Amino acid sequence: MSKKAEIALTAAEQLLWNAKAKVRVLLNLWDEGEGKNKVNQGKLTKLIARTNETKKTYEPILKELEESGAIAYLREKGRSQVELTAKGKEVLAAGLKSQDSLFEFDGSQMGARLGNALLKWIRHEDGATGVGVETGKEDVGAIASYDDFKAVALKVYDSLNRDYNLDDLVPIYRMRRAIGERVARSQFNEWLLEMQANDIFQLQGGSVEDSAADKIQDSITTEVGGLRCYAQRLKP
Repeated sequence: MSKKAEIALTAAEQLLWNAKAKVRVLLNLWDEGEGKNKVNQGKLTKLIARTNETKKTYEPILKELEESGAIAYLREKGRSQVELTAKGKEVLAAGLKSQDSLFEFDGSQMGARLGNALLKWIRHEDGATGVGVETGKEDVGAIASYDDFKAVALKVYDSLNRDYNLDDLVPIYRMRRAIGERVARSQFNEWLLEMQANDIFQLQGGSVEDSAADKIQDSITTEVGGLRCYAQRLKP
């Protein structure tokens, strides 16, 4: 084999490794954060790095995933955290499901923890929550822009308000849960606050009907205004 052919083969192998590594990173992130929570960057590095691999090994992979919008970096309480975005879930689903996917486990990859993560994905995500891959349904799939989110949020607001007679005060936790994992938690917060800034919603204080901790957690807390539990649609 010529030197040129060897270089080409090495490049091809590198592309294959990159494709597999991206899926492993996303699967680890999904499993550790259960598809919606943020994970400390240092912890993610420990999860994905295998024997003879270091943080530096995955820097190009993480950069590509960030630039594509599959993951997002956040800074909270002095710690760098990584969040799997709605687009990241689509990328992961496509990587695991596609007939043309380059991803497969080999002997050095398949540990019990990662294998169990894959089983969890199949049980909880494969057709159960609608991650938007090859579904063809208009209302299913990741929400990729503010305008898309605005349309969905207004539709969800009107539906909840009408069906539950909420008198134009719709609990934010109900909206978050109705939209589900089509948008990351931090992105939901950001876009809902943007809708308030654009005079579409007014976010109201108070508390949820039974003061349940999980419902409060699914509301919104702002640095200036504190806890906001209800959305009220402003008249045009």
